[in-house]
Amino acid sequence: MSGHSKWATIRRQKESNDAKRGQQFTKLANAITVAVREGGGVTDPQSNFKLRLVIQKAKEINMPKDNIQRAVDRGRGAGSGISLEEVLYEGYGPFGVGILVEAVTDNKQRTAQVVKNIFDKSGGSLAGPGAVSFQFNKVGFIVVEKSDPIDDQILKIIDLVGADDVEEVEDGLEIYVSLSQLETARKTLAENGFVVRSAEPAQRPTTVIEVKDPAEAKRVMKILDDLENLDDVQKVWANMDIPKDVLTEVLA
Repeated sequence: MSGHSKWATIRRQKESNDAKRGQQFTKLANAITVAVREGGGVTDPQSNFKLRLVIQKAKEINMPKDNIQRAVDRGRGAGSGISLEEVLYEGYGPFGVGILVEAVTDNKQRTAQVVKNIFDKSGGSLAGPGAVSFQFNKVGFIVVEKSDPIDDQILKIIDLVGADDVEEVEDGLEIYVSLSQLETARKTLAENGFVVRSAEPAQRPTTVIEVKDPAEAKRVMKILDDLENLDDVQKVWANMDIPKDVLTEVLA
């Protein structure tokens, strides 16, 4: 949508401005541990797709190799005996914005209560399984650098990977593919000269809510920031669009 920013774009912009590198390391370490455990203890990224994606993300933010290795070791049973698991929380924020909260926790009840408190304080509400997630599709999300002519780039991407959608944004091209095709598409694009900035699973809304008023946008962004700042939370997704000029004001 011209002049608007979808949540996937907003989230990337927020991440690039986020100086809380230590907290990011902790969250990714937990995600690495879970990926190893869910992969049956397989520690080779080439044989564990989920682990490969998380390690790629860790490398993008320059997470030290020792931190990555410790998280891998913990996943195969070395060191701490803490049991981590993935949980998806669903709820509605201010103005009916649907929100998905992906978390990794060693205590679901504790994390659920903290998440619920944030929803309640914002004027929103935590919902049950399926109450919000039906408004999203889990997809593969790839960002590549763009260059002129843009139309030629987009046509080449569609021809190479059969993308479901390609959107031009200020800092690149956002590409949506089926989740099962994510790794193949990433490799194909890289092998054909595209500079791949990121590749990860994403929750893409099937319908969106436009938040045009700056005061309303700040309220929605506040709950999203509060959720993202929780140590147990990995990612937050929302089905909203914000005009670019309003977003600039909110993120200033």
